[in-house]
Amino acid sequence: MELLYLSRAEVESLGVAMGDLIDAVEDAFREKGRGGVEMPPKPGVHPRQDSFLHAMPAYLSGIDVAGLKWVAGYPANPRRGLPYISGLVVLNDPGTGLPLAVMDASWITAFRTGAATGVTVRHLGRPGAEVAAILGLGVQGRTNLEAILAVCPGLRRVQGYDVNPEAADRYAREMTDRHGVRVTLAPDPEEAVRGADVVVTAGPILNNPAPVLRPEWLAEGVVGIALDFDSYWTGDALRAADLVASDDRDQLDYYRTVGFFTDTPPVRADLGDIVAGKVPGRTSPGQRIISINLGLAIEDLAAARLVYREAVARGRGTRLPL
Repeated sequence: MELLYLSRAEVESLGVAMGDLIDAVEDAFREKGRGGVEMPPKPGVHPRQDSFLHAMPAYLSGIDVAGLKWVAGYPANPRRGLPYISGLVVLNDPGTGLPLAVMDASWITAFRTGAATGVTVRHLGRPGAEVAAILGLGVQGRTNLEAILAVCPGLRRVQGYDVNPEAADRYAREMTDRHGVRVTLAPDPEEAVRGADVVVTAGPILNNPAPVLRPEWLAEGVVGIALDFDSYWTGDALRAADLVASDDRDQLDYYRTVGFFTDTPPVRADLGDIVAGKVPGRTSPGQRIISINLGLAIEDLAAARLVYREAVARGRGTRLPL
């Protein structure tokens, strides 16, 4: 018996396309909406302030994929020259339980989060979006822009904001060169989000957040995606929305019990139910909709399944004995 090991470089070298990832993650949400997913809330430990180590298991019956992501988030790591997010994904054979593969989770986490944003914008965004605001111009700022461009071909401008001016300048240069989209940098969050059709917040997840986004800053018809829990969005902005959704209401309710989302109104829609057609998403162009995307194990496994299949087809990785 053996398993396949894929390093970070090997995972990245496979070049799985964002469009394929969006479709795979959308299928995972559809399966969730149909009741074909087993996914308990993330158990975790927190060795340092604002840090976490989470176990994220899941099984998707219709796709027949099972596994777990073991992921760490340490906001202080970039100052040490280390990634904020790191971890491993384990894929198991659903029929025997034996591990099929162990792979680095950095690329998977970054790109599946972008793919989930793509699914959110596809189902909750206003058609014809032209302006996106991205707050937090690190790895997630890059992958989320790639996903938005995949589902919003008419996007013509990105309004970016980051607390680190050097990171913001680097982002503007790289994204303009890579995607040919105009990137303007805002001096503050308000200027970044005003007039945007899509707003993505991708700052660090904080135990004691000081959110700043106000309802009057948000354009009619906006779709907002919070990737950083309640770190950026004020309770007033959330309560003013016509619809507050989440990628998983049960997990959001769990996080309320451990101190997050203390000023967040009840979530009225689950993204899986929307994708499965069980509940409506956007019903008019002018609706302001916000989705709190916590990041789910089903997204990781959908992405890891694509990576594993591509690696096997191309003979990549190292076979290790069990």
